[in-house]
Amino acid sequence: MEIKPIAYFSSPFTSKFGLPRQSGLVPKLRGKIVFTCDYSDPDSVRGLDGFDYLWIIWGFSENLSARKHATVRPPRLGGNKQMGVFATRSPFRPNNLGLSAVRIERIGMQGGRLAIEVSGADLMDGTPVYDIKPYVVQADCHSGVRSGFTDTEQWKMLAVEMKEEHEILFDDDELAALKQALALDPRPHYHSDPLRVYGMPFAGRDVRFTVDGEVMRVIDVVDRV
Repeated sequence: MEIKPIAYFSSPFTSKFGLPRQSGLVPKLRGKIVFTCDYSDPDSVRGLDGFDYLWIIWGFSENLSARKHATVRPPRLGGNKQMGVFATRSPFRPNNLGLSAVRIERIGMQGGRLAIEVSGADLMDGTPVYDIKPYVVQADCHSGVRSGFTDTEQWKMLAVEMKEEHEILFDDDELAALKQALALDPRPHYHSDPLRVYGMPFAGRDVRFTVDGEVMRVIDVVDRV
């Protein structure tokens, strides 16, 4: 079977570093599903405005040449414990396919292309989208079920400190999404040097920060060249 993109994703995240590790973790993060010319027909989304959420089936396009293994080390477990790849949501999968549930914000034509604005996505800019399907609560939501190691291992959030001179460089939605993403700690879990400076591209700028214990400090924000 051969599949080809029906759309590409537009996001303020232009690299994998800093991306939320799951959809819904950064609800303020806005993005767009921008359809290709072949699929930019408004009739194809007729009735979708009656749904609040949709599923995106997409491709891990940055991992095409990466080696795949039967086991992976989930960040949620500190990167120290191996789990089966099919028992995780690791991006290193045999067919490089991702699945995300996102909130629909707006549907319409933009710049001559059909586009769906969404929030809460975990896709980087330029990600190929292979299909979308409406989220149906009666079929897709199951209460009172087990969720493996995620039941016992909670996300450890950081306190984010950011100067006003850096905050005003972003609009309200961008700033809220940025702080939510930083609080999730985008560093590899084996990094712990409080003096190390990291750089994360976001909304056309490079956000530079350090992490000391449970505190994330943004030390600079510069325009990307």
